[in-house]
Amino acid sequence: MAVDQAAPQHQEESTTVDAQATVFIVDDDPAVRGSMSWLLESVDLPVEVCASAQEFLDTYNPAIPGCLVLDIRLPGMGGMELQKELAKRNIHIPIIIVTGHAEVPMAVRAMKAGAVDFIEKPFSDQVLLDCIRTALQRDFESRGDDIRREEIAARIRTLTPREFEVKEKVVEGNSNKMIAAQLGVSRKTVEAHRAGVMKKMKAQSVADLVRMVTEYRSL
Repeated sequence: MAVDQAAPQHQEESTTVDAQATVFIVDDDPAVRGSMSWLLESVDLPVEVCASAQEFLDTYNPAIPGCLVLDIRLPGMGGMELQKELAKRNIHIPIIIVTGHAEVPMAVRAMKAGAVDFIEKPFSDQVLLDCIRTALQRDFESRGDDIRREEIAARIRTLTPREFEVKEKVVEGNSNKMIAAQLGVSRKTVEAHRAGVMKKMKAQSVADLVRMVTEYRSL
C-alpha cells in the first residue's frame, strides 16, 4: 500500500501547533514510509519514521510534541500492543491508526482505547493530512493543559497546611465566619490566611480562585 503521491492541494489551515511538532510514522513497509515522508515534508511538517514498534519505543522522546501515525499490523509488537505499552508508560501522544478494511473493528477498539482517529487503506493525501493536523492540534492543546495544571500545582505547593485548609473552605463557598467556626480559629486569622492564599495562588477574586482550582482538578 502506498499513499497517493499526486501533488497535494492544500488550503490555508487555522490550526495552531508547536513549530517543532513532529509526525512519527511506524510502518514496516518502506514504500509507505517513503510516501508519507515525502508528503509531510512537502507541507513542511517534520517527520520521523520507524520500521517497527520497538524501534519507536527505543528512540521516541515524549518531550517532543507531535503525533503518531501507526500501522495496526506490524511484525513483532503490533499497533495495538504499542498503544497499550505507551499508555502503560503514561505517554499520551495522539495516535492515528492506519488499517485495512478487514481490520476496521480492531481500529475501532484502538480508538476506544485512546487513539484519536483511524484511516482506512487506501487513503488520499488530504485525508491523511487532515487527520494529522487534528492530532497535532490536540497534542498542542493537551500540552498547554499540562503546563497550566503544573503552574497551578506549583502555586498550591507554596501554601502552608492551614492556608490549604482555608483555600478548600473558600472554594466550597464558606464565608470567613463559617471557616473560623469550622477550624476553631478567629475570623482575623482566617482573613490573614485567606489573603495569603489569594496572593500565593495569584487569584484576583474568589471566582478566579474557584476557576483555578476547578481547572486543576479537571485536567
